[in-house]
Amino acid sequence: MLFGEKMPDKNDPHYKERYKREIEAGRKFAKATRIDMAAAKVQKFANLHRNLFLVIVFAFVLGGLVWNIYRITVVYRNQPVQRTATEIQDSILRERRKVSSSPSGHNNSKEEYTSQ
Repeated sequence: MLFGEKMPDKNDPHYKERYKREIEAGRKFAKATRIDMAAAKVQKFANLHRNLFLVIVFAFVLGGLVWNIYRITVVYRNQPVQRTATEIQDSILRERRKVSSSPSGHNNSKEEYTSQ
């Protein structure tokens, strides 16, 4: 079950009929959606302009690779700081201690004294 069924050989008599039906169904689908015509045009262009075709294909591949690397770096740089629950609790306790350690529970800032 984990490995699936064996890969059928197209010449095996057990799979030969199934293989022919699948090939014919694929050809019918390609003809109905005109994928075969598009593939023929691309093949003709590739035969006429080999170097240009290779440049275009490798530019797409290289562009996709560069885009993926760019997105990975953007996501990596914009990751939020991950704090554990213990760190969060410690920071809350420190803030409470600061507030409770100031005289009469008020903040001793200069603004408070100058505004009176």
